[in-house]
Amino acid sequence: MEPVAASTSLPDPAADLDRNLPRICGVCGDRATGFHFNAMTCEGCKGFFRRSMKRKAMFTCPFSGDCRITKDNRRHCQACRLKRCVDIGMMKEFILTDEEVQRKREMILKRKEEEALKESLKPKLSEEQQKVIEILLQAHRKTFDPTYSDFTKFRPPVRSSSRSRGTGRASSILTQDLSSEDSSDLFGSDAFSTISEPVEPPIFSNLVLSEENEDSSSMNIGFSHLSMLPHLADLVSYSIQKVIGFAKMIPGFRDLTAEDQIALLKSSAIEVIMLRSNQSFTLDDMSWTCGSSDFKYRISDVTQAGHSMDLLEPLVKFQVGLKKLNLHDEEHVLLMAICILSPDRPGVQDTSLVESLQDHLSEILQTYIQVRHPLPGSRLLYPKMIQKLADLRSLNEEHSRQYRCLSLQPQHSMHLTPLVLEVFGNEIS
Repeated sequence: MEPVAASTSLPDPAADLDRNLPRICGVCGDRATGFHFNAMTCEGCKGFFRRSMKRKAMFTCPFSGDCRITKDNRRHCQACRLKRCVDIGMMKEFILTDEEVQRKREMILKRKEEEALKESLKPKLSEEQQKVIEILLQAHRKTFDPTYSDFTKFRPPVRSSSRSRGTGRASSILTQDLSSEDSSDLFGSDAFSTISEPVEPPIFSNLVLSEENEDSSSMNIGFSHLSMLPHLADLVSYSIQKVIGFAKMIPGFRDLTAEDQIALLKSSAIEVIMLRSNQSFTLDDMSWTCGSSDFKYRISDVTQAGHSMDLLEPLVKFQVGLKKLNLHDEEHVLLMAICILSPDRPGVQDTSLVESLQDHLSEILQTYIQVRHPLPGSRLLYPKMIQKLADLRSLNEEHSRQYRCLSLQPQHSMHLTPLVLEVFGNEIS
């Protein structure tokens, strides 16, 4: 078998040319395949020049010695064809020996084998892993409204320290048991109704949503200096309900006992809410913009709900750091699920099962990052995400502490919903 000619190793003069333009052989005008022996030629002229140089052929033109070489007549006059090769810059010094050609072939073959091995070892998302991701994405979409239209059901935001009268709805307690197989009906037609009389503190283990749709009536809220507290209490209560809906659709979550489901949700709800709120967080002005100007929340608004800077400063820092990770939706939902399925939550009994579920989700997240998240964004992304979960623990503790302080003050606790009072007003026993 005749050796294959090598291409020149000199810099490609055509590197700056438009690669979409057709390349023409400098010898015969046929379509060129690249630079061969220092000139742009077709495969035919490349082989002709190599054979001629290796054989030290001496050709004589049967005509006048100035034949015009074309694709159709290039075989008619070898002398003029070879002369044309030399004229356009083809050089015999670039022709490899048979031994060099063989070594080059072996190197090419070895490189292909190494690339094939590398490709075979590269992690891939299995069908099962892709299915889990799709389930979590669907669960998030079903339980998170990017238009924030439900916010109009809350007691209205009042950015004032003065007393005011307001008409709105306070979150009712959950009325759908976790044992229900259908989590799509978790949210009733209207989950908000005005609390006009004392409500028996709900038992979180019931985890139910009211199906009632009562008309709201005017009431003197008595805002004191915490004018945003009723609105944000409704927002948090509503968000807890949505987190429960999301959790119920996490693969494996329903395999846990009701007691462990309750313990996980009660401990992780505010952390998942903080993760979800990052989608509405804006780096430009460090605010949460939820659909319209009516629902744009700044630090000053949250302070008017009773939270101090002990929570808000690290919360904003957390939101900024998480936003800068530029997580994909897939990574975001996996992080939320991992957050919920934490075996070290207070009150969890079957820690081994919870840990196995979390480990499985963590493995999917790491594989997804390796396969789908391009560099440099994927560099150390997984440990950075896990660090965010550790940050959330501290935020959770401070958030619960501040809500417990509010719940102990009758003038403020009256504006908190029963669900909020139960989740954040007491420690998990």
